[in-house]
Amino acid sequence: MATLAQDTPRGYQLGEIEEYPVIASDIIYEGAAVGENGSGYARPLVAADPFLGFAERQADNSSGSAGDERVRVKTRGRVQLAISGLAITANDRPAVYASDDNTFTLTATSNSLIGYVSRWVSTGVAIVEFDAALAKAALQA
Repeated sequence: MATLAQDTPRGYQLGEIEEYPVIASDIIYEGAAVGENGSGYARPLVAADPFLGFAERQADNSSGSAGDERVRVKTRGRVQLAISGLAITANDRPAVYASDDNTFTLTATSNSLIGYVSRWVSTGVAIVEFDAALAKAALQA
């Protein structure tokens, strides 16, 4: 491929929003942790799925074929979550995992890494800094 010899406008995507095709016969609800099913489709996160982000709005593909609907996800940011086993000592930034689309824990075993505690809020509640790209990179390491 040759170097540019003229201006070449490109389409850029802004922010931390991404869209993924949804698996067949399922609904991803707003606020759900979203995972990738191994075939390239998004679904409500299941333990061990690569984490894609949090659903920005509902994606109802309950009567559709795989890919008929797309889910918008926030791929990076901070979110307040209820986390089992969380205490004030979590200010040392422990890793946070998901075992489904709404169950968060400090236990790694067969769960999906989603991010790290940014700040303890109260017993069982924290602000979690999440980044889908970093979580996926950690899976592949």
